[in-house]
Amino acid sequence: MLDHEQVNRRVREVEQLLQAKLGVRGGSLSTRLSRAGRRLPRRIQKAGQVIIDAQAKAAHPKLARMLDAPMVDRAFADITEHLKTIDPADRRKGAILGLLGGLVFNLLVLAVIVVVLMRWRGVL
Repeated sequence: MLDHEQVNRRVREVEQLLQAKLGVRGGSLSTRLSRAGRRLPRRIQKAGQVIIDAQAKAAHPKLARMLDAPMVDRAFADITEHLKTIDPADRRKGAILGLLGGLVFNLLVLAVIVVVLMRWRGVL
């Protein structure tokens, strides 16, 4: 059986990982997971929902006995394992390269349009 303090301690660890790896700030774990949104895979989102439900049930003594401890432990393990593999510097670098790639593509399209217009007008 999981007690309320143990679940809350592990939830705080997950919240710290979410802030450190994804930069997600907010109040509760549910708020942070909703702000993380599509940056987390579906199975990790489901594990987060299991953790949120476990946190709510662990606060109530009679409902705490109904918790499936192995499933909650697996959910904590899945989400922490996934978050520990995320490299914030690599995510930042990928975002910058994606932005620059789109910019270069747009400049190439603009250059082609200018050349086509110049040929059509007889300038080239």
